[in-house]
Amino acid sequence: MQQSQAPAPLAMPEEKHLKNVRQITFEGENAEAYFSADDKQLIWQHSGEGVPCDRIYTMPAEAPVHGAFVGKQVSSGKGRTTCSYIFPNGKRILYSSTHAAGPECPAKPDYSHGYVWPVYAAYDIYTAKPAGSDVKPLAPHPGYDAEATVTRDGKRIVFTSMRDGDLEIYTMDANGKHVRRLTHEVGYDGGPFWSADGKKIVYRSQRPQTPEEIADYQALLAKGLIRPGHLEIWLMDADGSNKRQVTKNGAANFGPFWHPDGKRIIFASNVADPKGRNFDLYLINEDGTGLERVTWSPEFDGFPMFSSDGKRLVWASNRNAAKRGDTNIFMADWEP
Repeated sequence: MQQSQAPAPLAMPEEKHLKNVRQITFEGENAEAYFSADDKQLIWQHSGEGVPCDRIYTMPAEAPVHGAFVGKQVSSGKGRTTCSYIFPNGKRILYSSTHAAGPECPAKPDYSHGYVWPVYAAYDIYTAKPAGSDVKPLAPHPGYDAEATVTRDGKRIVFTSMRDGDLEIYTMDANGKHVRRLTHEVGYDGGPFWSADGKKIVYRSQRPQTPEEIADYQALLAKGLIRPGHLEIWLMDADGSNKRQVTKNGAANFGPFWHPDGKRIIFASNVADPKGRNFDLYLINEDGTGLERVTWSPEFDGFPMFSSDGKRLVWASNRNAAKRGDTNIFMADWEP
């Protein structure tokens, strides 16, 4: 599937937190690569040559550094998939898929509306054994269900759903019971991650304010689309209380994950690009102070996650792409 090797440096001189940067994949579109709780495995989504629709793969976290693709497909091979995770005990995986609606790949979004994300109503959340067998739906409900992640004790799941008519954040037990809605504001609330102690949730939010903005948001959502031009990072307690806004820059901020110190958050943002096209990784304190840029590549950087021991960072980037549009998985040792 992949052959080329990096001919150029993988890290920029300004990237002082990133040491021993290595490229994990070398072809196609790869994103949302997340560590297992023991930091030994990665699970992520991939499309590329021979894989026209996103599928979920797993592989050893440190295996490929010379262009060899050793990922193992673990999703059903039907429909589109996204947002995968490994349960902390390593006995089940979690991902969202449209396969119940049909084996075909859902149509790409209508870009005549500008840059938009699709919100496929056919997405449901599934669990499966690590090799992909024994696929079971989790809290199935009509409408979009995706963006699920698990607490480090494996007892709770947070996810995004359209089950009440808007894109809101919910929690549930690991067995799908006791679904609880946490957000109620008009707009997109999604992409949630737990803090290490499971007491807080960090997420991204787009809050249309004016009647015109609300009408535009709802009209697009009725077509299964959102326009992610202005996403801010928010925090809340695990029960949905004490919501507070972290970023207030008017940019597109997404993919938040806690820094190992439990006090800062790493996320992707296009705040430094006036044209809004390039995304980099940033650190910020929970109270919104202390913004620090982490990556400086002229290409896309996003979807960051720290290993459980805080010693490594994995993220997706367009840097060193074999062809334009390729997004690959990178890993680095984290230098405090």
